[in-house]
Amino acid sequence: MSRVRVPFPARRGVCPFFIFGEDMTCDDILVYEDDDLVVVEKPVNMPSQPDKTGDEALSTFLETYLSSRGKKAYIGVVHRLDRPVGGLMVFAKNRKAAEKLSTQMKTRECEKYYLAVVYGEVFPPSGTLEDFLTKDPHRNLSRVVSSSHPLAKKATLSYRVLAYHQEKNLSLLEVELHTGRHHQIRVQWQSRGHPLYGDQKYGRGFTRGGQRLGLWSYRLSFSHPKTGEYLSFTRKPPAVYPWILFEGYFRPQG
Repeated sequence: MSRVRVPFPARRGVCPFFIFGEDMTCDDILVYEDDDLVVVEKPVNMPSQPDKTGDEALSTFLETYLSSRGKKAYIGVVHRLDRPVGGLMVFAKNRKAAEKLSTQMKTRECEKYYLAVVYGEVFPPSGTLEDFLTKDPHRNLSRVVSSSHPLAKKATLSYRVLAYHQEKNLSLLEVELHTGRHHQIRVQWQSRGHPLYGDQKYGRGFTRGGQRLGLWSYRLSFSHPKTGEYLSFTRKPPAVYPWILFEGYFRPQG
């Protein structure tokens, strides 16, 4: 199987990244596109797919983009990012591609890496977190429970500490998801006393209103659904707080 690493393209606009509600075109968020799939940088606070808020979703935005070019407007959602999370997502442009990409997501052939900023200094500097979670659909919250809970689902991630900012008492982590549970990264770190910076749901006692969630989908790798080529995309976080605290460990956009 061939492997292709795809660097992100140069920006056409002047804004370093996009937040839902700003004027943008598909060119502003497009990372890669071919006949079978499209990879984009999801704007912060934009829903991945339609939800009860009625706000325009990224999947709908992409359907409109395809229709405007006179193409068949099919966008298959094969994975999701929480609304306050920005970064890389892949969408299928036909049903066959959607089926194959969805299978890769379920079997964990797709590699998904995140950057996370959490409160406190994390020990050990690398490791694996394993928990069992349940979801409360009425409150849109998840929590850690015993493995014997009848609705428990196993949640596993690996991490390594990239940096610690002593003055702000914040740690920068690289996180690889091995399962895709609801709010998984946020819940697992909150349960260990390290909630994510800016987490309005799970950061009570730490987070203040108006803070941006410190979670970013920065690397996404998978096999092309048609050619089998292994594609790897990277999108670094924007040069805004809290990411600017760690600019010595990666080069933010902007």
